[in-house]
Amino acid sequence: MMATNGLLTSTQRNVASDDEAVRNLQAYVRIRSVHPNVNYEACLVYLRGQAAQLGLPVQVFEVVPHKPILIMTWEGQEPALPSILLNSHMDVVPVFEKSWTYPPFEARIVDGVIYGRGVQDMKSVAVQYLESIKRLKNKGVTFKRTIHLSFVPDEEVGGEQGMAQFIKSEHFKKLNIGFALDEGLASPTDHYVVYNGERSIWHVRVICPGMSGHGSLLLPDNCGEKMRFIIDKFMDLRQESKKKLEENPQLTIGDVTSINLTMLKGGIQENVIPEKLTVSFDLRLALSVDFVEFENMIKDWCTKAGANVTYEFVQKDDYVSPTPADSSNGYWMAFKTTIEQLDIPLDLRTFPGGTDSRFIRKTGVPALGFSPMRRTPPGLHEHNESLQISVFLEGIKTYEAVIPAIANV
Repeated sequence: MMATNGLLTSTQRNVASDDEAVRNLQAYVRIRSVHPNVNYEACLVYLRGQAAQLGLPVQVFEVVPHKPILIMTWEGQEPALPSILLNSHMDVVPVFEKSWTYPPFEARIVDGVIYGRGVQDMKSVAVQYLESIKRLKNKGVTFKRTIHLSFVPDEEVGGEQGMAQFIKSEHFKKLNIGFALDEGLASPTDHYVVYNGERSIWHVRVICPGMSGHGSLLLPDNCGEKMRFIIDKFMDLRQESKKKLEENPQLTIGDVTSINLTMLKGGIQENVIPEKLTVSFDLRLALSVDFVEFENMIKDWCTKAGANVTYEFVQKDDYVSPTPADSSNGYWMAFKTTIEQLDIPLDLRTFPGGTDSRFIRKTGVPALGFSPMRRTPPGLHEHNESLQISVFLEGIKTYEAVIPAIANV
């Protein structure tokens, strides 16, 4: 109801602000920044418009052609201090539209839930950054440290032409980043979950050659026997990780090494023994793993599997130290204390997949993965990806408290 003097009441202003935030999220989700062959131009147009509303300057860098990185900057009172980075990615994964209840790029709202590709991963987080900055600026709040908001490409395909190249550039170095926030995961419980590290991604391919011949024979030097040996070794190790999780409820998937067979290739005809079979595995190495020992184990398996069995890496990430989550890290303490003051329980974990945080941490910059979505089943990359509007709005208020805390460390 309108105030009698024609001005909006505090409650009415809050409702109007919330409604605008939801419309902004819908507008961003409706941009089809979907793989493959993403055209990022529509994202840049949207983000430039957001920056203009906020009164923030914008820079766009193309370290890799056609892979733009947009930076908004809110200068702090002491700009010589290391700055804060709020990172998000613009791209989203492909969809199987026939399997969605509602069109994945319509951003339809049904019973207080918004449906759309990227609404969890991670366009909602980007809009939460923007909306919290808007509310802080409207209150006249200022900080010691400069805040940069980065919007990057190609995270969903590994980030190799996005953040991985950006961190090597002079553009990144000039930002003088001291601490970063990036994406996390939704939490189905009352807790927020924050991630201070990630397992390292290894994609390994094992090549098993052998004697080709007629399918009716039992020829020696058989590629199938070699492949069975290799698969058994990897799957036995997989069972060990499953057993650790089953026996210790305190562990999560990020605490163990995951092993998954992802591709099998070879053969030309059912009655012809092939001269080569190839098997590929997706490995995510736990932070506790000795990388040299682990690779030597793979090497030993190939030797024992039979003559001329070899392996190669499609991707082999280096070990990256987790961000300290103790009193030695003032940013962590500010973040943790703020969440506690909001009376929201907080769990600290190792991220199970890969995000752009690993590239940031590799430069020595502390980074936390955090998506303020609780009481929400993780739905990233799934059909009918969705988010309750109330959860989205709570996340804005959370950043409204977190940003001043970390920007004044």
